[in-house]
Amino acid sequence: MAARLEGKTALVTGAATGIGRGVAQRFAADGARVVFSDRDGAGAANAAQSTTGETRAVEMDISDEVSVEAAFAELAAAGWSPDVVVANAGIQLFGHDAPVADLDLEVWRRTIDVNLTGTFLTVKHAVRAMLHGSGGSIILTGSPTGLTGEGANFTAYSASKAGIHGLARTVAAAYAAHNIRVNTVVPAYTETTLVTSISADPSARAAIIGRIPLGRAGAPSDIEGIMAFLASEDGAFATGSLFAVDGGMTAL
Repeated sequence: MAARLEGKTALVTGAATGIGRGVAQRFAADGARVVFSDRDGAGAANAAQSTTGETRAVEMDISDEVSVEAAFAELAAAGWSPDVVVANAGIQLFGHDAPVADLDLEVWRRTIDVNLTGTFLTVKHAVRAMLHGSGGSIILTGSPTGLTGEGANFTAYSASKAGIHGLARTVAAAYAAHNIRVNTVVPAYTETTLVTSISADPSARAAIIGRIPLGRAGAPSDIEGIMAFLASEDGAFATGSLFAVDGGMTAL
């Protein structure tokens, strides 16, 4: 039996660590050629070299269109133009993001520049690449903060994720006729290097886990399966949708 993603080329942003790295490694295990992308080029290279399978790394700052366009051009020239793209990279500025009346404009701008504009740029150039092929699958990493009041103290982050959810639906509708599918995966609190300020604080960690009905934090391994499904032909009829893999957090 062929591997689930055999014959596909996948690009995963934010792949040096966390969810991105886990998903990229899962894609490789499922038979895809995988591009590990990150603004930390050395970290992306290390992750790619540590993964069994056909991999490569590309340094890309998703908030800079010159960088994004150059990375996609480099991949196309090398015969690695992706037909699966996971727009996963993002930031959460703990200690700076805040309720709206207390939010500094520069924190808002930095968060939106990376999370929402960066996702837009990734999706824009992914679509351009896929229009030259036979379509593909684009997967965005969302958040419960974009759907509920979970992010009440993180105005910029929550707004950026809500924007990502809307972007996915819009692009899915615009390019369905070109066989380009776009979906959003919504993890709950997932313990990665992005959230060490929570995971290192026992009371904060207990509080957020207490809002997850399954009673535990998520891990990158919890997210890999749904992304592999959406990347594969098993997900061929899924587009414009939100897939919550959040331990029941958004069901409350």
